[in-house]
Amino acid sequence: MLYEDDAVVALNKPAGLPAVPVKGSNTPSAWSLLSAALKPRRQRALVVHRIDRFTSGVLLFAKTERDRDAMVRQFLGHSPVRQYLAVVRGHLGAKEGTLVHYFRREGMFQRLTTEGGSQAARAELRYFIERRLRAASLVRVTLVTGLQNQIRVQFSAIGHPVIGDRKYHQAEASERRIARVALHAGYLQFIHPRSGDTVSVDCEIPPDFQSLLQALSLPTRPHR
Repeated sequence: MLYEDDAVVALNKPAGLPAVPVKGSNTPSAWSLLSAALKPRRQRALVVHRIDRFTSGVLLFAKTERDRDAMVRQFLGHSPVRQYLAVVRGHLGAKEGTLVHYFRREGMFQRLTTEGGSQAARAELRYFIERRLRAASLVRVTLVTGLQNQIRVQFSAIGHPVIGDRKYHQAEASERRIARVALHAGYLQFIHPRSGDTVSVDCEIPPDFQSLLQALSLPTRPHR
């Protein structure tokens, strides 16, 4: 647990663990594990938002329906600050920028469409390049909207797929330095549903993500 009080709980979800139960499967989830931990205290875990199964990082739950409803309204209004770290292929032309696309949901996939397209949903994010790597970049992403798979789809659309993202870029199946999507929910800021105070939650990058960064690091130039 990264943060806990009587209203909300923020977890550090490891990559590979589903946020919520998978239909027709007995695989543990962040929700089921937290629910079991809270049960002896007669507290509940209620879903506020989700992050992808193979993404690591901050995941928020509420303990009462009233707190859950208040937090869901914040997420629907895109007011929480949600920042991710992503390792993407190649070097982007600009140090920072904004990406805007339109998605249409097809089953488990998000497909690009036009603004006026049927069922089009606007996807917007801001990015800042934290570090140039060997044929890759470490990017800090701030979500403006929060659609499923948004970061993965938008960076793939501009020719800089997230390393390890086999779902939207099949060539990533050959990646051996990390066994999942190189995406980490590193920071979440929200308004507490009861006090109205600003709550900020940081989450350190896990070992597999750190190992990828080390493998891709550019050699340091010797001092003359």
